[in-house]
Amino acid sequence: MALIGKEVAPFSAKAFQKGEFIDVTEANFKGQWSVVCFYPADFTFVCPTELEDLQNQYAALKELGVEVYSVSTDTHFTHKAWHDTSETIGKIEYIMIGDPSHVISRNFDVLNEEDGLAERGTFIIDPDGVIQTVEINAGGIGRDASTLVNKIKAAQYVRNNPGEVCPAKWQEGGATLKPSLDLVGKI
Repeated sequence: MALIGKEVAPFSAKAFQKGEFIDVTEANFKGQWSVVCFYPADFTFVCPTELEDLQNQYAALKELGVEVYSVSTDTHFTHKAWHDTSETIGKIEYIMIGDPSHVISRNFDVLNEEDGLAERGTFIIDPDGVIQTVEINAGGIGRDASTLVNKIKAAQYVRNNPGEVCPAKWQEGGATLKPSLDLVGKI
């Protein structure tokens, strides 16, 4: 949780997207909202279900001005091979970052040093490159990407409406709160 409110640390990496290898740095996370989804490894079991689920939300996230990045400690070459051989992964349009040096996984504090793999971590980053949400799951627990849409909407609302906060289960257009002395003990 020490990462909340912190700017993403510098890194440089190779990634795979739509049949191309590209370079990605922390600068890519500035000027737009970003979702960064770490997962343990390509060619595994829970990971492809999560990445496909994230792809299913990609259009809705793009409509909100969000770019999506998946990250594992595999190389960008491995991402391409997985993309080319798996029907599920072949659908992915978002950026798949390779982190064989473990720099990014360490920067986001999701590296399991013992096995050299990333934990299942999801981060929402604001247009200033500052981490706004963190979710980390144990290896056997897959994530639900549909929750990202509402989290992004809430984060965008709070950013655009200083002094207001979004309560639990907040939906776009729903009531917000304005923290003040008058609210103490009344919620």
